[in-house]
Amino acid sequence: MRFLAHIILLGGVWLSALSCVEQYDVCIYGGTSAGVVAARSAALEGCNVVVVEPSAHIGGLTTGGLGLTDIGNKQVVQGLSRQFYRELGKRYGKLESWVFEPHVAQEVMDTYLEHPRISVLRHTGMDRLRKRGKHITLMHTIRLDGEGRVIGRGPLIRAKVFIDASYEGDLLPASGVSYAVGRESSAQYGESWNGRHIATGHQFPDGVDPYVVPGDPSSGLLPGIMEGPAGDEGEGDSLLQAYNLRLCLTDSLENRIPLTRPSGYDSTRYELLARLVAAQPASAKYFIWSPMPGRKTDVNNYGGFSTDYIGGNAGYLETSYEGRYKIYQAHTDYTLGLLWFMMTDPRVPSATREELARWGLPKDEYPENGHWTPQLYVREGRRMVSDYVVTQKDCEGLANVPDGVAYAAYKMDSHNCRRVVEDGMVKNEGNVEEKIPGPWPIPYRSIVPTWEECDNLLVPVCVSASHIAFGSLRMEPVFMSLGQVAGLAAAMSLRLGVPVQDVSAGDLMSSLARDPLQDGSVPDLFMDDAMMDVPSGWTRVRSKRGYGPSYLESSAPGASIIFGARVPSPGLYDVYSYVNLVDDIEPLTHYIIDGVNVTVDSREIPLDGQMKGDWVPLGTFELSDSVSVTVWGGGSGKPLRADCILLVKR
Repeated sequence: MRFLAHIILLGGVWLSALSCVEQYDVCIYGGTSAGVVAARSAALEGCNVVVVEPSAHIGGLTTGGLGLTDIGNKQVVQGLSRQFYRELGKRYGKLESWVFEPHVAQEVMDTYLEHPRISVLRHTGMDRLRKRGKHITLMHTIRLDGEGRVIGRGPLIRAKVFIDASYEGDLLPASGVSYAVGRESSAQYGESWNGRHIATGHQFPDGVDPYVVPGDPSSGLLPGIMEGPAGDEGEGDSLLQAYNLRLCLTDSLENRIPLTRPSGYDSTRYELLARLVAAQPASAKYFIWSPMPGRKTDVNNYGGFSTDYIGGNAGYLETSYEGRYKIYQAHTDYTLGLLWFMMTDPRVPSATREELARWGLPKDEYPENGHWTPQLYVREGRRMVSDYVVTQKDCEGLANVPDGVAYAAYKMDSHNCRRVVEDGMVKNEGNVEEKIPGPWPIPYRSIVPTWEECDNLLVPVCVSASHIAFGSLRMEPVFMSLGQVAGLAAAMSLRLGVPVQDVSAGDLMSSLARDPLQDGSVPDLFMDDAMMDVPSGWTRVRSKRGYGPSYLESSAPGASIIFGARVPSPGLYDVYSYVNLVDDIEPLTHYIIDGVNVTVDSREIPLDGQMKGDWVPLGTFELSDSVSVTVWGGGSGKPLRADCILLVKR
């Protein structure tokens, strides 16, 4: 880096000052999981990288409480993204862990940044960008305090390639790149699930009155209900799906800090919730309460009134860093008040109150933030509009995508955007939960702007996608996968001396296939049923309940099958089998590997998170040219399933 003298006009007086210009190959804005992986990817390719993060928090939602990983099919997660879950697995005594505590995720995320070519600037925001033609040349930064207030100038960052890895997409308007906010109409891209929708999921039952005085519109609407009609089905608008906070709580007496009455708590703010409670059975569910290791939780939104602060994100994208902090704080106040209401209000069923009273804040999480998550769940910010816009057709497997660089596998998912009055009743509007047929490719064209607007910017989070398509790809493992692609593409762009648009998607994917961790290590060897012919007596079943797109199943007595492959590099390998843990199938499976017999009883294996199965270790073997694994059942008479064998070189 070097120092340049600048002349600054302050109060009409010219003053001479020294401003620091820091020089890097790649500047990454946003210390999200995508930003961290992009930084590591670019650094492993020899680039000097800086990560600019407006807060103190690194890792985004992955370290901010979202411990129940949303993915749909973890087969599609590869490279540095998958390695992250492998590193978590090491800390929990298994191959991979897709459920985890925030502080453990933070430990792993921090190791990704431990590289001599990576610098991290926390509490640093972007003031503006400077461009020369289509090329970003400089980022002016500002220093921020813990509440987003500007406390001084930051360094001037000169870089050759910029990556916007923020959830908000702040570099898009700053660089003059086209973007969209909110929901397109269903007609714009020919999508049946975009635009406005009143659905049955996460909804109020009929008959819940929206007015302060029931039945009296002149008394006004209850807090949280928006003025105006629901509008036409499929109509577009600029509203964002609701944000919330993913809550890590614990019921461990040794580790628990009891929840107390929040400052400024007002139970009337939750009058609508009280009416929902009265309209539902006593056993009704109000949260997704997912268990995490260490007697902890990942709490998420469920039902008509829950942790989603519907409407609370209004103005979030356009406001200042300080304004965003205030919106985060408003979500915190709303959520703590919600928990207190459900714990103490006599209108809540006693069983619910007693259950919630067992939980508190964990002493070993977020000690720097009062043991409360510092990360707002920004489910959707700006979305770039580039030469290719990902739409519902992509999610449904109906698009031709020759330049796919990562895969999405989650359903088309949007949380509610508004709470309105419909036929005199309160209704939530915007929820969509539509299944997809399987994983679908995300094109490289969707993470780069049009060449005419900017030639050195990559966008792995706020990609070029419609609202509803973004709802399928907006998962943390996918963001990390796209982050790795962005980091590698930045390095290739610099190496070849070409705009980011001219980097070959085929070359990117070939490079990652040869060296998925970008460290020269031997790639994992997968022996998947999809690579085999179907033997006599077996049936291939296309399903999301296994590893990959399918598995093999047989009900024939004495059925067996052999998986075989060439070993890419002789040496010591850990061998695993992917075992289904939820279906009524043969629980005992026998394996012969290199003359060694191994038996697996699936009834003894715990199931974590949203997965339908897990990798089960079969042992460590010295392998040379080839390997074969014979599989047969335990004789219960139930169907035998054979799915995938994995070899990981030590």
